[in-house]
Amino acid sequence: MSDLVVLSFPDQETAFQLRAELSRLQKEYLIDMEDVVVVTKDEKGKVKLHQAVSLTGMGAVGGGFWGMLIGLLFLNPLLGAAVGAGAGALSGKLSDIGINDQFMKDLAANFQPGCAAVFVLVRKATTDKVIEELKAFHGKGKVLKTSLNKDEEAALKEVIEGDNL
Repeated sequence: MSDLVVLSFPDQETAFQLRAELSRLQKEYLIDMEDVVVVTKDEKGKVKLHQAVSLTGMGAVGGGFWGMLIGLLFLNPLLGAAVGAGAGALSGKLSDIGINDQFMKDLAANFQPGCAAVFVLVRKATTDKVIEELKAFHGKGKVLKTSLNKDEEAALKEVIEGDNL
């Protein structure tokens, strides 16, 4: 079962830095993330989701490939690729894997303009090592929501919120 962690920051730059750090930790196999999204709220109050992976782009590439392959069978690979890319892009845009987009938008509606949050869906992690690596973010944010156990949540709050470190 995956765990959800939502961390808020007073600025967008710190949120993007945290996402980059989590991606680095994933490459070192210290954390296995199902999804990681930075959610920002601009000065006009508009909420934007910054997905780590563009499903629309991935759908277009996959659809283009399959469309071209089918098009080759019917002697019109360019038309097949174009139709396949369009269909793939549409299906990618309509699909929602990982963290529910509406949940993130609803939570971000309460943010102050200029703020950001990082939503992370963690499959598994070496918690003590990940917490140690996150000490660079000491006192820079706030833990909004987690589905972690009490000890892991307390350790995360201690590092991110700056309590007793």
